[in-house]
Amino acid sequence: MAIKPTLVVMAAGMATRYGSLKQLEQFGPSGETIIDYSIYDAIKAGFGQVVFVIRESLLASFKETLLPRFAGKIAVDYVLQELDILPEGFTVPENRVKPWGTGHAVWVAAAKVTSPFAVINGDDFYGYYSFKIMADYLKEDTTGQPAMVGFKLLNTLSEHGAVSRGICEVDAAGNLVSITEQTHIEQTPSGIIAKTPNNQEIKLTGNEVVSMNLTGFPATIFRYFEEYFREFLEKQAHQPKAEFYLPVVVDNLVQKNITSVKILPTPEKWFGVTYPADKPVAEQTLRQLIAQNVYPENLWNEPLAVRK
Repeated sequence: MAIKPTLVVMAAGMATRYGSLKQLEQFGPSGETIIDYSIYDAIKAGFGQVVFVIRESLLASFKETLLPRFAGKIAVDYVLQELDILPEGFTVPENRVKPWGTGHAVWVAAAKVTSPFAVINGDDFYGYYSFKIMADYLKEDTTGQPAMVGFKLLNTLSEHGAVSRGICEVDAAGNLVSITEQTHIEQTPSGIIAKTPNNQEIKLTGNEVVSMNLTGFPATIFRYFEEYFREFLEKQAHQPKAEFYLPVVVDNLVQKNITSVKILPTPEKWFGVTYPADKPVAEQTLRQLIAQNVYPENLWNEPLAVRK
């Protein structure tokens, strides 16, 4: 029997643009968080364990409000992501407040992950099919090739401001060629625009494949996260806002010919809560999905049909 993969949920972000603790914010009609829907989908898709990456300041709230919901449904563990959890030989610069980023979140998860695993953002809604194709890939893959779920850019935009997206170039075989991190993409009256750091504007079609960090790896991948994190710290630790992004690690693996990365296209429409104005949209979307019988009214009140 195939080993059930692990789901790593990155939930340590500071939510500076949202203004409150969106990891525990209630969006569903029975008080569900976005994380609840992700775990529900992951269990149905065939994941066997979830590891939360959280800050110590959130730990008590997680233990009290969120973790009890999953008892008896899936194995749960957590690992802390703090500024001072660094590779040997490095210390936190005096002016550093911002977390080190999504690549660092994956690196700290190494302490609790021993099976093939997938990574998600705790405040993003990915849809059941996205989890299903990733779980199936991780259970069936024998090559150790990482995989990334690819969303259509148009399906990942916020109506209320700019977003950051990793735009993927994909070859004819469905493998990743490169990822370009665009940190300012927005819907404007003249179309979808990406602004570069030097204020150049790039027009996008909306059909581009983007990474929303739903990426799958073999458990042997962590040594590369450490290697690239060390490189990042040596070059950029002195920059107070520099971040070590997960897509940069994936792109490095490809550019250095360490491994190819399979793109798994999903038709699902992503939604998230980058801005406070995104909350009513998220709530309405969930109500529509419940009306379509995709989810029950009360997520944890009835047994799940778990895929074998």
